Amino acid sequence: MYKKILAPLDGSRLSEHILEHVKAIAIGCSIPAVILLRVVEPMSGMGDPWFHEYEKEREAAAAEYLSRVAANLKQEGIVAETAVVRGHAAEEILDYVKNNQVDLVIMSTHGRSGVSRWFLGSVAERVVRHCVAPVLLASPTAFR
Repeated sequence: MYKKILAPLDGSRLSEHILEHVKAIAIGCSIPAVILLRVVEPMSGMGDPWFHEYEKEREAAAAEYLSRVAANLKQEGIVAETAVVRGHAAEEILDYVKNNQVDLVIMSTHGRSGVSRWFLGSVAERVVRHCVAPVLLASPTAFR
């Protein structure tokens, strides 16, 4: 049923809680490909050369982080690829799903509510509302 799982990670321990779900589904369903995706959010001041260098450093750090996570998954027999994109998280996740034949998205919520959710928005909520593939959301509070 599923051939390609997308697991968006933001580098936080909260987002990494979904990896147990990714492992269980990937192994249990013999998934041929898991893609770990990291979205590097744009910063203001992009015309400044310093910002351009800083963006490159952030992307390199994101790639290194995903490589470490992928190596851990590979030790458990899971084929894991990585992708780093620049943009706004929800939009980039949705675009990646649409353009790469993703069958399932597994992502974490950060458990924001009230004013912080209204102010910061919810990437998970936007992905669920607009995604063309099924989305499994896991709350990190379930793992505490």
